[in-house]
This record gives sequence, C-alpha cells and structure tokens, in this order.
Amino acid sequence: MESTPLTAHDLKGKRGLARLVSAFRNSIVGFRHAYATEDAFRQELLLLAVGIPLSIALPVTALEHLVLVISMIFVLVVEILNTAIESTVDRISFERHPLAGKAKDLGSSAVLLSLVMTGLCWVVIAGPVVLGWFRR
Repeated sequence: MESTPLTAHDLKGKRGLARLVSAFRNSIVGFRHAYATEDAFRQELLLLAVGIPLSIALPVTALEHLVLVISMIFVLVVEILNTAIESTVDRISFERHPLAGKAKDLGSSAVLLSLVMTGLCWVVIAGPVVLGWFRR
C-alpha cells in the first residue's frame, strides 16, 4: 500500500485562530532574538524610539509623519530579513563560499538602501522645517 507524500500544508499543523496565535508567538520570539543578538537591530530600534517623538514634534502633515515613521520601521524589517539570511547561510555551513558571501553582502546592501531611503525621507520632510527653525 502506497503512502501519500506529505506536503508543506500538511506540515504546517495549526489552522484558524490557533495558527494566528502561534504565528504571533513566533513573531515575538523572532523580535526578541533580533533584539538580543543583533547590535544593528538595537541601534535601529533606538533610532525609531528617538525618531517617533521627533516626528511628533514636527509641524508636518499626518501623511508626512507616517512616511517618517514607516521608513524607520522598514529599516527594522529589512534588518530582520538580513539576519534571517545570515542565519540560514550560517546554518548551512560556516565554510567561506562565494555564494554565501554574496547572500550576506546582498542582505547588507538591502539594509544600507533602507537606511538611505529613511535618510532621504527625513531630509526632504524634516529638513525644511528644521532649516526654518534655524532661520528665525
């Protein structure tokens, strides 16, 4: 008698509300792991903690506040994905390999681009306001 091969769906386990609760718990574990093990993540989280009140203090539109805050959250998202890439590469092998280096370098480049994007948002939105304060 032949057995039916397992699919990815079969291995997922929980469904419905239990799946959502489990996914949320896994997300919290991932967030805690990033905080505990990644200096860059903690630094970017500090940037967010400073940036949110700074954004609130700026006399800009709600949409501009949103762009400022979301751009900083995006940096955290990319940092977490970069950490996932690095962890996966390290799980496979600690051996130096050009493709492993390429994967890690590409993840790092994504973080850099997200930081540049955030910097540009802040320069374009907050820059004129801050310059106006200094001109008074």
